[in-house]
Amino acid sequence: MTITLLKGSDAVLLEQAAGEAVAAELGDADRNEVLDEFRGDDYDLSAVALAATTVSMFGGRVVVARNLGRFPAAESKLLIDLVDDVTDDVSLVLVWDKPITSGARSNPVPKKLADAVKGRGGDVVDTTPPSGKRRSGWFDEQFDGADVQLDRQARALVEDTLGEDVGRLPALLELVAAANPGEDRVGVEQVQPLLGESGGVPPWDLTDAIDKGRTAQAVELVRRMMAGGQRHPLQVMVTLQNHFERMLRLDGAAVHDEKAAAALLGMKGSTFPAKKALDQSSRMGSAKLARATTLLHRADVELRGATGAPPEMVLELLVARLSALSGGGRR
Repeated sequence: MTITLLKGSDAVLLEQAAGEAVAAELGDADRNEVLDEFRGDDYDLSAVALAATTVSMFGGRVVVARNLGRFPAAESKLLIDLVDDVTDDVSLVLVWDKPITSGARSNPVPKKLADAVKGRGGDVVDTTPPSGKRRSGWFDEQFDGADVQLDRQARALVEDTLGEDVGRLPALLELVAAANPGEDRVGVEQVQPLLGESGGVPPWDLTDAIDKGRTAQAVELVRRMMAGGQRHPLQVMVTLQNHFERMLRLDGAAVHDEKAAAALLGMKGSTFPAKKALDQSSRMGSAKLARATTLLHRADVELRGATGAPPEMVLELLVARLSALSGGGRR
């Protein structure tokens, strides 16, 4: 008896993990004889419970429940009871992916369910790639396990191009392997034609580039956020407004360390974002922060149709001006 609960924010990576988990449980068995799979927005959890607790004439069985994100916490008790009651000849795979119906709400995994799975010796697997500095380590693991090896420059190119769109990586690595049969290692020349358009980037990449005065990079990143990342211009504007609002709140305040800054800003967890805001607020000074506020207000009005200018152009100009303003240091 094995129990596996799979969850994750990237649908492609979650789908891949679910397929691998089911294949591992099936082994060489006939899918038609031992597999009971429930998928979609119409089945009831009672049907899953029946399949997982009924003796089968074929012996061991694999029961898979998909699209569990459609079930609210109130119904999760049936799953918790199922985890407690599953028979010894059943391998149970629970996949907490989104409902199939477009726009339908996806509920989070109940903590009690995850605890119940762990309590029966099962595995709770989060397929969400790590963020920040740990993201590069995750990419390296995927590269190392691929059928074809990429050299250092090709790896860096793939990681930079995909950005947040990490769900494209498994298919890309398969494509590179298929396009270069028999090759032990490939480089940028073989990989670049297969990459496609650049993916989105996390908001802090953009704000970091602005703070450091890297104007060309900042403009490129804001373009990727709107294109590859599919963020609405007003969403990007909120990111920029929040970033400079933190600095404004710290400007002139009697705050001298990151813990005090985090407390003033109401931040919980890591104090690193508060330290960055405090340092940048000090570097810019009141006059430049006031100028940045004016630029943000003007762009916000333009994004809402005041001038008819294309939203992409408004944001590119805003980012360029904020970067030039931020990168010059305090005067």
